[in-house]
Amino acid sequence: MRRSLFLLASIFFIISCKDTKEKPNSRILSDSSGNINQLTVVIENNLWEGEVGEAIRDNFAAPVDGLPQDEPLFSLSQIPPQTFSGFVRNSRIFLKIENGNPGIDIISDEFARPQKGVVIQGQNSEEIIEVINKESDSIIKMLKKTELTEKQRRIRKSLKTDETLEEKFGISMKFPTAYRYAKEDDDFVWIRKEIPKGNMEILVYEVPISKLENDSSVIANITKMRDSIGEAQIPGPVEGSYMITEKAYAPYLFETEIDGKFAYETRGTWEVKNAFMAGPFINYAIKDEKNDRFIILEGFVFSPSRGKRDNVFELDAILQSAKVK
Repeated sequence: MRRSLFLLASIFFIISCKDTKEKPNSRILSDSSGNINQLTVVIENNLWEGEVGEAIRDNFAAPVDGLPQDEPLFSLSQIPPQTFSGFVRNSRIFLKIENGNPGIDIISDEFARPQKGVVIQGQNSEEIIEVINKESDSIIKMLKKTELTEKQRRIRKSLKTDETLEEKFGISMKFPTAYRYAKEDDDFVWIRKEIPKGNMEILVYEVPISKLENDSSVIANITKMRDSIGEAQIPGPVEGSYMITEKAYAPYLFETEIDGKFAYETRGTWEVKNAFMAGPFINYAIKDEKNDRFIILEGFVFSPSRGKRDNVFELDAILQSAKVK
């Protein structure tokens, strides 16, 4: 009997897929909405105020690595399930807590487009919390990818026409017209965007592979490289001052890929030697074995007394758009 039901369900699925192919535009979705890194959490009020809500905040509002002040991975906005209807369901990313067998379901473009939703299920608070703690890393990675893609889409609306990076380094990178070249040398480029009471900066240069991968630790070599570039190229506000990696805290080091190529990702804070200035940075060292070099892409922010998470996220979206020719 169970086998017959399975066959019947399979036939229904095939027919449904056929109908979908025949009517690709039968369902029109609205554009999704929401600020970048704004996560809607659909959960009953009593759960949100209890241990389940605490587990959600501990995981999804945990501090972002490498920022000088604590800022959350996502800005959380909680609503009860009964109000998750109408335009509220157009949230680009959402997390929904439901009663059911322990696990998660991924929802794509269900109520709007683009949209990514995650439904976490459990039959009691303990099961829900266990799923949250177990699956949060993979969920965060997926939601961050969704937000990065959205940020890059918004950036493409006002792209700066640029050939300088390809001529100097054989790479391309998509950044908005709000950015301008602040400094150009044969082997170094500094790009800048002015923001209220501060700046967002992008650096591009290259170093031999042996400069980062030798007998010393990679993080020590990256720090040494950054400090030497800072001394040579990034002067501070007073004579003898220049940008260095903050000495009080070691940067975070990860391994990743940019344009399909291996890269070291470094996140931390910078400071100005002999001056009171500091802020966050993100650095990608892309390994280009064909040309025996690392292409260095770095973004850093100066914006005293203001949140910097979204500034760094914009820089990250730009740096990750890089293509090596």
